[in-house]
Parts: sequence; structure tokens; C-alpha cells
Amino acid sequence: MKLGIVSDLHCNIDGLDRALETMGSIDALLCLGDSIFEYSFSNAVIGRLRELDALTILGNHEEIFLAPEGERARARADIDRPLLDWLAGQPHRRALQIGGKRILMVHSTPWEPRGSYVIPTSSQLQRFGEADADIVLYGHTHQQVVRRVGRVLVVNPGSAGDARDPRNGRQLSCAVLDTASEEVVVHDFPTRPSVSLLSS
Repeated sequence: MKLGIVSDLHCNIDGLDRALETMGSIDALLCLGDSIFEYSFSNAVIGRLRELDALTILGNHEEIFLAPEGERARARADIDRPLLDWLAGQPHRRALQIGGKRILMVHSTPWEPRGSYVIPTSSQLQRFGEADADIVLYGHTHQQVVRRVGRVLVVNPGSAGDARDPRNGRQLSCAVLDTASEEVVVHDFPTRPSVSLLSS
């Protein structure tokens, strides 16, 4: 199977749609969290993820938005309530069995407490090799990683919504994983001026 992987969309529907166009034909879409901002919601982004039956997890921005400190942000009248409910029902991690491979989706780290920024040069990246999975997919850092740590293939697609990776010229990015060959193709695409954070 070909899995399209996006992360850290941060309310950027243009980035998501361009990632989908760039990835081409995929069998499933996976979103690794931070699809919104901590105090801003995007009907367009969450609507697209739900429409595509994307396997989605929550990141640290969703945690704040859905926590007591996000109450005022959640009260906005222009938020589509069924979309908010759909997002609130997503887990913090997913363990999948796809094509005979055990795939773990996390936003930051496979271990608790979660939340560390494991950048490509971090020694903590070695800890991903301890995961009970063949492939670990993570986001959070907005920086790309495709690396085998022991027997575990570790993939971070970068960000399709908020470009911060100096190694690709601060472009947006996404990834396509072939579960049979474990080949990963990371696609870069230029950012555009920011669009409305909340659009219907």
C-alpha cells in the first residue's frame, strides 16, 4: 500500500490540498497531529481530513485547544460542531497493521511523557528503535527524517502547513510510504502566503 503522510498542517488548507496533489495516487492518508493551532480551528482542514477518512491523531496544539484553556477558542460560533466533535474523538497515537507491517503513529515521541522535540540531529532519535513497531511515523518538529534506527524505520514528513526546516529551504513537505518496499519519498513544495485560519 502507498500511504500519504502529512503533519503539522496548522490550519493551512492550501498546504494540505497541495500535499494531496503532490503525493498523487495513495491508498490512505495519515495525519500526524497539529492539524490546527492551539487557539484557532479550521473547518476546511478538518473537513478535508474527515472527508478523506484520514487516519488522524492529536498533537500538542489539539491538546491545548480541547483542554480547559481552549474553552474560549472552542466557543466561536463559526466552528462546525460535528467537525470539532470528530477531531476531539481522535486518539493521541495509533498502532496500525498495514500490509503485514506494524506502523506506529505518534505526534512527538513513542515514549511518555510525550512532547520532546526530536530533531534529526538529536541523540534521542535512537530511542525510536525501542518502539514495538516496524515503522514509526512522527511529526512535531517540522523537520524531515527518514532513517532506520535498528530494525525500525523512522519517518517524519516535515510540515505541510508551517514550513520551518532550513534543510529544504523552509518549504512545506509531505511523504509517501510504500509499505511493501518500505521506500519513502519526501516531497517538498514552496509555501504560499498564509490563508484564512478559519474558513467554511
